[in-house]
Amino acid sequence: MSSIIGREEEISILKRLLSSKNSELLAIYGRRRVGKTYLIKTYYKDQLTFFCSGQYQGKTKDQLINFAKQLGVYFPESKPVIPPDTWQQAFSLLEGCLNNFDAAGSKKVLFFDELPWLDSHKSGFLSAFSYFWNMYVEKRNDLVVVICGSAASWIIGKVLNNRGGLHNRVTQKIRLLPFTLGETEIYLSARNIKPERYQLLQLYMTLGGIPQYLNAIERGKSVAQNIDKICFSKDGALVNEFENLYEALFNHPEKHIQIIKGLAQKNKGLTRTELLKTSKLLTGGGVTIAISELVESGFITKVYPFGAQEKNALYRLTDEFSLFYLKFMQHKTGTGKQNWTHVNTLPSYTSWTGYAFENICFKHIEQIKKGLQIAGIHSSFYSWQKTGSDEEKGAQIDLLIDRADNCITVCEMKFSIDKFTISKKYAEEIKNKIQSFRTQLKSRKALLLTMVTTCGVTNNDYKVQLLDNELTMDVLFD
Repeated sequence: MSSIIGREEEISILKRLLSSKNSELLAIYGRRRVGKTYLIKTYYKDQLTFFCSGQYQGKTKDQLINFAKQLGVYFPESKPVIPPDTWQQAFSLLEGCLNNFDAAGSKKVLFFDELPWLDSHKSGFLSAFSYFWNMYVEKRNDLVVVICGSAASWIIGKVLNNRGGLHNRVTQKIRLLPFTLGETEIYLSARNIKPERYQLLQLYMTLGGIPQYLNAIERGKSVAQNIDKICFSKDGALVNEFENLYEALFNHPEKHIQIIKGLAQKNKGLTRTELLKTSKLLTGGGVTIAISELVESGFITKVYPFGAQEKNALYRLTDEFSLFYLKFMQHKTGTGKQNWTHVNTLPSYTSWTGYAFENICFKHIEQIKKGLQIAGIHSSFYSWQKTGSDEEKGAQIDLLIDRADNCITVCEMKFSIDKFTISKKYAEEIKNKIQSFRTQLKSRKALLLTMVTTCGVTNNDYKVQLLDNELTMDVLFD
């Protein structure tokens, strides 16, 4: 499949860089297997003049040999390239090839993939690259240099926040996110795979919108069969993905994995204090950096508290595959019983679907706003919680949309196979939440209760009394 699905904002950026009258430095980053390389190589296929990718755990010598080989591939008219001894020599060779390249006037794209791997220990890569940009590329007006990496924290720390030769040199950045539900539906449909939306929602809750994961889905198999094959079979595409994922993204990923596992233990967001306690981690020791890296890489989401200090912000594990793996895959017994059909019978299944559906709603807030017809109204989203006491019940609202039109949308999110029914007990819980929140609210903003469910809400007196709006899963696909 050669076409690009979705990525409309990113494509507009890539198009604009080609029409620029100056040389451009684009930094694109995002988690492993999200489609960064595919996007650049596909969109810039006619302008790609040089491509080089870092080798995982490769030594400097190996990286330089690979670089020389790529010079031979993209500039075959040049004399055979002897592998350089340093990155300074390597970029000098590239300059010579570009000077002799006959494509005057048109934009030429130089693509350096997996940049963190190219910058091996004491290699001098970043220093040589910044010199190459400052002394050669910037003096021309016909080059687009693209640097890419899965280690988002490295790209941000070493490039975007660089205080040396690359300081303020990046002219454009793209943080490539996984497909939305709607993009996932289009992507699978392009392969003639068209599951019913409830089934597709379950698939997304398991794999997320990672193109490489979605490529493992086979036409002609049900969602249950595909999940069994991908996640639970002996040679499944994602059986060993969890360990490989964090090893490839982070140096010394032990703390990152502890944080992820800590968040997976609770089907709700955790404050930093709660997270450290659950993960059995001590303050300091790189924990702050690890949390920041996981947030920037898209594995966890930081939800700010409404009207409270940032220290009360909640962290949620929103990487679908990591959550599914830790809930159901890591303790696979090998007896053959652990498959999707078996997972459906486990007590933890219901709590997982509820939390996973909430996470999807957090990732599709723009779609929810569109469904509520408030897309054009400025708004921010928050969480809110009140600690209980002997005299008073605690309360928590996972998603609040604070709007500039003097309203606050209170979102309740529920996953169910059929229409969701508001019971007397649940109605009392909702009333308690809203009343507790109203008591602490220091404004007269209107509170509007919205339920986001898979199949809608059953008509009864509680629905009539409580609900201002209801949305089904269909709005998440817009």
